[in-house]
Amino acid sequence: MQSMAATLTLLKLPILPRPKTHSIPPNLSNPSKQHLSITSHKPQKLFTDTIQHFESASLPLTALAIPFFIDPKDALAVGGEFGILEGRTFALIHPIVMSGLFVFTLWSGYLGWQWRRVRTTQDEINELKKQVKPVAVTPEGTPVEPPPPSPVQAKIQQLTEERKELIKGSYRDRHFNAGSILLGFGVLEAVYGGLNTWIRTGKLFPGPHLFAGAGITVLWAAAAALVPAMQKGSETARNLHIALNVLNVSLFVWQIPTGIDIVFKVFEFAKWP
Repeated sequence: MQSMAATLTLLKLPILPRPKTHSIPPNLSNPSKQHLSITSHKPQKLFTDTIQHFESASLPLTALAIPFFIDPKDALAVGGEFGILEGRTFALIHPIVMSGLFVFTLWSGYLGWQWRRVRTTQDEINELKKQVKPVAVTPEGTPVEPPPPSPVQAKIQQLTEERKELIKGSYRDRHFNAGSILLGFGVLEAVYGGLNTWIRTGKLFPGPHLFAGAGITVLWAAAAALVPAMQKGSETARNLHIALNVLNVSLFVWQIPTGIDIVFKVFEFAKWP
């Protein structure tokens, strides 16, 4: 409010009058000299008018620039101006939601691992099929004699049944939907956490919790950006996707103790509601 008042006061200051310029007396005895005299003074008159124009505009421009040089702390409205937004209720939304997102992250990882098993199981079955020896058949196409039980064929049968059960779980679609929800709510809640801290205190606190939260948010976005390449069958993108999410979970676990400390500070300094 002080900066706005200063700005309005300066805007109301009167503009200084422009100094009068002396006209050039006509030279009646020599019209050509009169024309040359007037022409020679035009550049000087244009320069003088330009300087006077900037002088008259200097006060309003200075008034507009003053708020940018005032201490930013004077512009922060913290200390009850935001009402309930500064209370414990809104402060506890972030830790509660992030606790749920941590569990949801583990669930999404489980779904992704099950979908990976669907693909890797088929690859394993294909490799085992290459080890099965061909059986001699008659010209009619029937086996000469029943083949003895093969451990390889038994393993193929077992993996085939497991894969059928995995396919019924629709893990691919469920993992994609869980990842989309995690990305959307995760980024939203990460931004809300910093915003709520600023509303309550008027500043952010650089430290492990803030930096880890920023890293988790970036890892969510980076892992999601690999999905198009994964859908095209890139094994490199799939492995990188897994690595980024493992790092994400590790940061999440490491961030929990600092988050608990912040919750204690909320109960210490903030009030209901």
